[in-house]
Amino acid sequence: MSELIKFDNVTIFQDERPVVGNLTVEIKKGEFVYLLGKTGSGKSSFLKTIYGDLTLNNGTAKVCGFILNDLKQKEIPFLRRRLGIVFQDFQLLGDRSVYENLKFVMKATGWKEEAKIKERVLDVLKKVNLDGKENKMPHELSGGEQQRVSIARALVNNPELILADEPTGNLDPETSEEILVLLKQLSESGCAVLFATHDMLVYNKFKSRTLLFENGKVIEKN
Repeated sequence: MSELIKFDNVTIFQDERPVVGNLTVEIKKGEFVYLLGKTGSGKSSFLKTIYGDLTLNNGTAKVCGFILNDLKQKEIPFLRRRLGIVFQDFQLLGDRSVYENLKFVMKATGWKEEAKIKERVLDVLKKVNLDGKENKMPHELSGGEQQRVSIARALVNNPELILADEPTGNLDPETSEEILVLLKQLSESGCAVLFATHDMLVYNKFKSRTLLFENGKVIEKN
């Protein structure tokens, strides 16, 4: 089982300040891994390093076949095509329908044929239980539905890895559980999921591998 992420003795810096030190970790295809820790403990910085938003200055790291130490600016879009990213605040374009939101991302990542775009959009909306919602505007959807759209958007390029940064942070407990279950199902179908949270209610819903971010370190929690 090959690893999708391999970090070896990495220190992650945010604004020249070390936020996580001596990080060594491997994550394999189909794993569901919690990143647990308080706000500011380095979870988001770890995710930003994975998708090329923070530069790696020491240690060695590889993500989906890309060596982060040598990552060039022009390679970042190609790395991000292998990933799906889900944010706490949905980050949907408010002036476009659900369909147009997904199409916008697909066009930006090289999809050209309208028929194939349409087929893929409808397919991923079905996966997240939003059949028939493609013409809705974001403001017509509940918070949970908006987050499902952002998960659908993360899935359009059939990623090997989904990075979910506090994806339930703006949702009520029941909806949070639905989003958690959906992401767990995606990991069971072979896509690795990193689920960053500081919400113990969400975390305690089911047990899975956990990386605990605390005092500038990352500890594997049993």
